[in-house]
Formats: sequence, structure tokens, C-alpha cells
Amino acid sequence: MQHTLILTSDPNAPALGPEIASAAQSALATVSAETGDIGWLAPEIACEIPFSGSEARADVLNRTRDAIGDSPVDVNIVLSEGRAKRLLVADMDSTMITSETLDDLAEFCGLKDTIAPITARAMRGEIGFEDALRERVAMLKGFPASLLDRLLAERIELTSGSGTLVATMRANGAYAALVSGGFTFCTSHVRQLLGFDEDRSNTLLLEGDKLLGKVLEPILGQDAKVTALNELAGQIGATPADALTVGDGANDMAMLKAAGLGVAFRAKPAVAAAAAHRIDHGDLTALLYLQGYSQTSFAPI
Repeated sequence: MQHTLILTSDPNAPALGPEIASAAQSALATVSAETGDIGWLAPEIACEIPFSGSEARADVLNRTRDAIGDSPVDVNIVLSEGRAKRLLVADMDSTMITSETLDDLAEFCGLKDTIAPITARAMRGEIGFEDALRERVAMLKGFPASLLDRLLAERIELTSGSGTLVATMRANGAYAALVSGGFTFCTSHVRQLLGFDEDRSNTLLLEGDKLLGKVLEPILGQDAKVTALNELAGQIGATPADALTVGDGANDMAMLKAAGLGVAFRAKPAVAAAAAHRIDHGDLTALLYLQGYSQTSFAPI
């Protein structure tokens, strides 16, 4: 079966020189029956090397990563066939945007020191997501709902490459959905900013002009993300194998494993270690390189 090794680096600090690509190619040659030429998807940012062989995928990754040393370059392997996906299912917090919105909201309430550690534990998978969400939201009871507008105005920062990822996949016929354990007031805003086709998330309940301290049940957690992946694939006449999923937390792990291309993006250590594909250094345009897009084929935003 034919595979492709992809090397990517941060486009804001390119670190992928010819010598690193050659080192990776040489490492591949020690385990591959056939290794192709280096193809550059973006100078100093991304390249690909096709190969074939029966060596275990983990061994190929380890040898390649050893060969490039400490260079800030991500190494991934994908099947050469069917690289471009028809469906994008993306997490929001710390993935499509740079922060955790519930932690930002807690800061406005003077509760960040209490709530942020719970968020971190939930994202690492140390505690259940659903119960952790209920616990954190309960602490917000009675605070003014106007803080939601303030959060949108002051704290939403899009992750580098997010707009290009969505625009390029949609320009090539893919359907894009934002599926988040966060809240609708934010996902609807980010959906519009980035051009997603739809968003799914949790509803933060209000009582008049105050936060009620509750979230509408059932909570969209890990299992619901997999359900969304399956439903969305069915909607477009595809399967999860035709999907790219991306996220950073423990509640994303199941959908990362269920998709044809699941990518842990700057993820929590346990998530990054368990994911088949990971981006630690690059921005979200790395997900386009994994699919075989070159920089010159990116859609304008």
C-alpha cells in the first residue's frame, strides 16, 4: 500500500530546509521498498515523500523523527489515495480559536483561577467533560449576560491558518462544520467569521439578563462529537473515512480516531500521543498539506 510522508513547519517561522527533507528521505529508504522524490508543497514550509513498504507505521515515524532531530518540523504519514477529504469537522476552543472561551468568561467574573484548572483537567481527560462543564457553568450563575457580548468583542482570536483551511476545503467541494463543547453564542460567531457551513455546540441558559448557571441538556461531549461526524458524513453521502477532524482535547479523541484523517492540533500531551496524526509546530494550513494541497492552491480569504 502506498503512503506519503509529509513534513511541515510553521509558515510564520519556516524551518524545513532541503537538508532536513533529505535526512527524512534517507531514513525512509532504510525501511521502505521504494521511496519517491521529495515534492515541495511550499518552500521551507512543507514537503511530501511517497513510499511503500511493510514496516510498522510507528517505526517509520520514529526513524524519521530521529533523523531530523530537534528541528521544529512535524512528521506525519497518510495513505496516498484519497488524501483530500470531503468533510471538515473542527473543534473550536484552542483549535480554530486560540483560547478557551469558558475560561475567558470566568476571567470577566473573577473566577478564572477556580475554573481554568478544571478546564485543563477535563481537556487532559483526567475528569469527565460533561460533569466538568456543569460544575464550571454553575459558578457563573447570576453574572450579567452582557459578558457574552464582551467576550465576543474582546477575546476571540482566530488561530493562524484557520480561515485558509476552511476556505480552501470549501472551494474544493468539502462541507465544513464547527462541532464544539463550547457554547452557541460563540460558535455561531466563529462560524460566520470563518465561513463554516454549520455549527453545533452547547446552549448556555439565561434567566432574564443574567446567566442561569446551567447548560441545556444533553451536553455535546465526546460521544456527541462522534455522532455529529457520522450524521454530517451521511448528510453529504460520505463516510467518516472521507472526513478530516481536528481538535486538541480529550473530548475530541473519539472523533479523531473515527475519521479518515484525525489530527491532534497543538494538543494536550495524552491526546497528541494517542492520535495517528499530530501538528505541534505548524499552523492550521498544515492540515491542507496533509491532504496534498500546495500553497499555490490555497483559496484566498
